[in-house]
Amino acid sequence: MKFPGLRKIKHYFPVSQPKPQLPSFEVRPELDTYIVGLDQTIVDVVASVSDEFLAKYNIPKGLSNLVEHEKANRIYHELVVGQAISDHFAGGTIGNTIHNYSVLADDKSVLLGVMSANIALGSPAYHYVCHTSSKVDMNRLQGVAGDIGRGITMITPDGERTFVIDPSDMDQLAPDYIPTDIIAAAAAFVVSAYPLRATGQPIQQAMFKALADANEYQVPVVMSLGTRHLVEENRQQILQTVSQYVNVLAMNELEAEALTGFADPLLAAEAALEFTDMVLITAGADGLYLCGYADEHTKRESSNPIKSASLADFNRFEFSRPMLRKDCQQPLKVYSHIDPYLGGPERIKNTNGAGDGALAAILHDMAANHYHKQVQPLSSKHEQAYLAYSSFAQLCKYANRVSYEILVQNAPRLSKGLPEREDSLEEAYWER
Repeated sequence: MKFPGLRKIKHYFPVSQPKPQLPSFEVRPELDTYIVGLDQTIVDVVASVSDEFLAKYNIPKGLSNLVEHEKANRIYHELVVGQAISDHFAGGTIGNTIHNYSVLADDKSVLLGVMSANIALGSPAYHYVCHTSSKVDMNRLQGVAGDIGRGITMITPDGERTFVIDPSDMDQLAPDYIPTDIIAAAAAFVVSAYPLRATGQPIQQAMFKALADANEYQVPVVMSLGTRHLVEENRQQILQTVSQYVNVLAMNELEAEALTGFADPLLAAEAALEFTDMVLITAGADGLYLCGYADEHTKRESSNPIKSASLADFNRFEFSRPMLRKDCQQPLKVYSHIDPYLGGPERIKNTNGAGDGALAAILHDMAANHYHKQVQPLSSKHEQAYLAYSSFAQLCKYANRVSYEILVQNAPRLSKGLPEREDSLEEAYWER
């Protein structure tokens, strides 16, 4: 595993020791450090359309719309004929996240979901496999007779994005295909809220089985919310699921408002911490917030400038490391914020997937903590049951940097890891 953080420092745990066995593409629970993600496997199609095109097919603008298979086929065919399609990308918020994790960590992850049993050239399944890291173990996918999902992102001249979702067989994941042994040994289990709207579909039961397995074996559960529209429609079910199963909740500021009723990200995070342990909120041009719990006697005061907004001096203890609330004797809410990396890109090429990139960075650090605890259990880094290896402030920096990398490219997934040295950082940083 590539370790997050300063890459020039020689870490004091054996990352370079020769491995006794030949490398394996398939995850071995007893040997590997990995995360597991459950997703509605879907391919994203990007196309430019007019407002009249949306009206023709009665597609509400700016929302995520589920449509029947035949209607989606008609839309897709017209886009092909009109040469309106610019790209095909492997999609799905969790698919994006675990792909990015494997690219950052240069290590394994496991994808749970469905895949076409027979993959035809140019099919959605073909594009999905082509655009997914080889480090993602897809051997546990459930084979289905039909296609995986297809999401069509239609961009109107004003820049607004409208989504058409053709589920096809993506919701047919059965509970029998949830490998308890794989989840039990994982560093984290990550899922989105999207399966919650698949009422009556097998994937919903499969998701709850995976959540129950993760909780039983004390594997941290991470959930990404999806879209504001999804949260508004399924708010009570989401709140119930998060309260019962979830340790880390990731969302943007619009989803946070829909969930908590607070437009201010800090107040939304404060409210969300009443039913989960850590909250990541990406807020576009305002940067990102990472909030959670630390124990009173392990808190560390920040040497960064102290900030006040809706909460006074909110980042005072951002040098603390995250913990689960139940592991704290005296739980203390900790808040950290960071402005966009380098002030944000001069030109944003793509906003789709930036939050998934930030979440992948958090998962990488959590997995690094899991790995370090396995190889150095007596280290002072594990005197408490910490959720991540780094502090809130350092996690913000890492998530922010990865998010920037997505914003300056066209694809919603990383095509390469971060550089070993950053030209934007002063030389003294690398000489420490």
